[in-house]
Amino acid sequence: MIREKILAEVITRKAVAVIRAKDPDKLRRIIESLAEGGITIAEITMTVPNAIQLIEKMSKEVSKNIIIGVGSVLNRETAISAINAGAKYVVSPILKKEVIDAAHANDVPVMPGCFTPTEAQTAFEYGADIIKVFPADVLGMSFFKAILAPMPHLKLMPTGGVTLTNPGEWIKAGACAVGLGSSLLDSKAISENNFSVLTENAKKVMQSINN
Repeated sequence: MIREKILAEVITRKAVAVIRAKDPDKLRRIIESLAEGGITIAEITMTVPNAIQLIEKMSKEVSKNIIIGVGSVLNRETAISAINAGAKYVVSPILKKEVIDAAHANDVPVMPGCFTPTEAQTAFEYGADIIKVFPADVLGMSFFKAILAPMPHLKLMPTGGVTLTNPGEWIKAGACAVGLGSSLLDSKAISENNFSVLTENAKKVMQSINN
């Protein structure tokens, strides 16, 4: 199953780049620069202009080792369109069963956004592959330890509050992977086409995870 293989890769690689690029023309350079630094899972959010077309384009153009997914998915139709375009996983900021069902019907993993223990358990019962804890900076690492004590079956991934140097701490707190956006994607460096900064940022993240 594609779903199981992709899920295993996310858990093994542990870092997901959440890309909300203002300039879609730079998207390939962004993704490839991050991959050079060791982050090879890229989530193209639906807030990026022409996201569906870009997912299709990136899925064909970048290395096959790079796993392209879609983020900020709010409904079934968007999930299906993105998967048809080549998205290998679906991420949502909210918990919506129709999104989970659409992803699984197309054999890809799904990561809905949850904020409370009840939401997290509900997502698990709906079949969510990973629970995206969002916004994680509000809850903190102590939340992960607390929620996993009575519910160790949950696979949790924080998004928001993950810096270049603390991914390893999130993993030790119980996260199966981490999502990084603004802390990883230096907007000034991107505007100046200084993509080596992104590569160095990715290296810092992976160093934290691997230490």
